[in-house]
Amino acid sequence: MAFNHFLYRKWKITLPLWCLISPVIGLALLGFAGEQQSGVLSAVMGLALITVVLSAVHHAEVVAHKVGEPYGTLILALAITVIEVSLIVSIMLNEADQGATLARDTVFAAIMLILSGIIGMSLFIGGYRFKEQAYIKAGVSAALVALTAISVLTLVLPNYTTTEAGPVYSSSQLIFVAIISLVLYGGFVAVQTVRHRDYFLPKDAAPGDEDTHAAPPSGLTTTVSLVFLLIALAVVVLLSKKLSPVIETIVVNLGAPKSLVGVIIAAVILLPEGLAAIRAASQNRLQTSLNLALGSALASIGLTIPAVAIVAHTLDFRITLGIDAKSTLLLILSLFTISISFNAGKTNILQGIVLLVILATYLFITVVP
Repeated sequence: MAFNHFLYRKWKITLPLWCLISPVIGLALLGFAGEQQSGVLSAVMGLALITVVLSAVHHAEVVAHKVGEPYGTLILALAITVIEVSLIVSIMLNEADQGATLARDTVFAAIMLILSGIIGMSLFIGGYRFKEQAYIKAGVSAALVALTAISVLTLVLPNYTTTEAGPVYSSSQLIFVAIISLVLYGGFVAVQTVRHRDYFLPKDAAPGDEDTHAAPPSGLTTTVSLVFLLIALAVVVLLSKKLSPVIETIVVNLGAPKSLVGVIIAAVILLPEGLAAIRAASQNRLQTSLNLALGSALASIGLTIPAVAIVAHTLDFRITLGIDAKSTLLLILSLFTISISFNAGKTNILQGIVLLVILATYLFITVVP
């Protein structure tokens, strides 16, 4: 990509201007937004949100290219989880009724969107363009083992405990589950980055993959991207929080369940990572795509649940974690399908189609329960 702006001419910063300007515009719009936004301002803020998300994707990819795999995908997964936790906790503190189930709805939605949506679209596009794509089975298997355990322990088990009535954990149970969530996620990160780092390194890139073969960005460009990545993620959180009442109003007017709010929030939060994962698969870098998707799913539960548990315990706040029977069935179906899909060593377009059908079913059942 050729650059001809003043930042490149003076400091050799190889970043397009739009990805630097859009977070600044987002910050400016936050200054104009009050408690109640007009329809026009809400639409402008929605458009700004999308551009800031795209900016975050670009900056994250610059940082990831500099630090290499698997650290680059880990950085993006942690950044996305930070905004998820911030948004959930802020709404929990402001809206007691909605906050009691928001963590569950958002985390479950994030898992379903990652497993059936992001991975499904990655396999579909990768299968369409390259027929078959290879990955390292050991790395995917390690991620799926941890993801299956942590999903069931946090979202399904609360339905069967008896200390507290309903799909909730008692205070001591919630603390215990928060600790084991951190243990499972910490164990996965240790395997991914230290003990078995080679399980998560991408296979040789295709000859035409310019992103992989291009020279890493300079230290100054990486630093600027890291700063603007943090700014962009913060703007995404704040814009999402401002737009959440508008989203809730639209959901209520449509007559849809309030759990749809969690789906929308999760979709916005996951958009940067989802686009990056799909783009990697479209360039025949499936291992990088899977590192992004599965790492994000694990981070979403392994860090969000402990953070929410700390807030709930500190403020004596009751939260509902257990999902209902149909959600449990869809979760198990998604995990089972993913496990079978990644048991052969190569993927094809049919696996992507099946996962996208599960995604469509999940979204339809959410709106029409």
